[in-house]
Amino acid sequence: MTAPNIELRSFLDATSRIELVRISRARQLTVSHPELLVSAAAMTVFSVHHKTTYRYKKPIRPGLHQLLFRPRDSFDQRLMDCRIEVVPEPAEVRWIHDVFGNCLTLVDFSEKCEFLEFETFIRLEHTPENAPDFRIEDYARSHPFSYSDDESPDLGPYMRRHHPQDVEVEEWLKTFLQKDSSRPTGQLLMTLNEAIAEGFSYKRRISSGTQLPAETLRKQQGTCRDFALLMMEASRALGFAARFVTGYVYVPKRDGPLRLGGGSTHAWCQIYVPGSGWVEFDPTNGIVGNRDLIRVGVARTPQQAIPLSGSYWGDAEDELGMEVRVNVKTEGGSTDRSAAAG
Repeated sequence: MTAPNIELRSFLDATSRIELVRISRARQLTVSHPELLVSAAAMTVFSVHHKTTYRYKKPIRPGLHQLLFRPRDSFDQRLMDCRIEVVPEPAEVRWIHDVFGNCLTLVDFSEKCEFLEFETFIRLEHTPENAPDFRIEDYARSHPFSYSDDESPDLGPYMRRHHPQDVEVEEWLKTFLQKDSSRPTGQLLMTLNEAIAEGFSYKRRISSGTQLPAETLRKQQGTCRDFALLMMEASRALGFAARFVTGYVYVPKRDGPLRLGGGSTHAWCQIYVPGSGWVEFDPTNGIVGNRDLIRVGVARTPQQAIPLSGSYWGDAEDELGMEVRVNVKTEGGSTDRSAAAG
């Protein structure tokens, strides 16, 4: 029997920035696109069709695969329909909740195949937030501040720097934040979000994984996952609790009857703000709030929130490649909203 080739695979960042803007310094950044920060749109019904296909030179035996595709139900998004189709027919499909409360789909197989396909369908109601509507507790209105004694134990793992060796993060923060100065908390977070959106260029990367923050700073470019991690580590360096978010983004310009539909998988982050809770920050686009963002999973690190991963028994050269198609549409066609792709 051929020795097993246990390979972790994932589809990351099938996205493209519409605007690629590079600036050499972020010293005097302000929120230059306020129209991206406010959304008074009514509830929208989104549909998401996501298909991932693997092909092999000869029959392989798939191992256990894990999917993270079922959106998290909340006050701002309500799941209406969710289903999955797998080829070949799996031996078992089961659902569990991970340590973060995300819904995981575990798919196992008993037969060999040369063609492996996962196809998911989602339909949900989505209510955009009027962001940035920072309702901040009095003690946290100005930065720096300390989280309350009740919340600190639970927020601790999200406040801890996960890449403390990347001292470049602190050096980068010094270029536009004065040391030992007080600043309105909401303004500080929006400036940080905008600094990444305006100071770095999006570049799609075929290889899986997420760049270290120091590498993103050196290259001045990255994917949405890279930008989310950079914002998380910068926020943690400032004493905030931050977590990673994976999901989908709706791109209105790709919607309509003459197109296949818009959207892709996307990644951003959430920062915990006392009085407002976990607030969405999309540093790829400089957007605050949940506008056009479909939240699927949250985690402490990007590695804990991979949309699709799995293994197979066979040789590494047996895999011919992977094809991914994502279609995010609104019921009734395009809207008037204008948001950049992630």
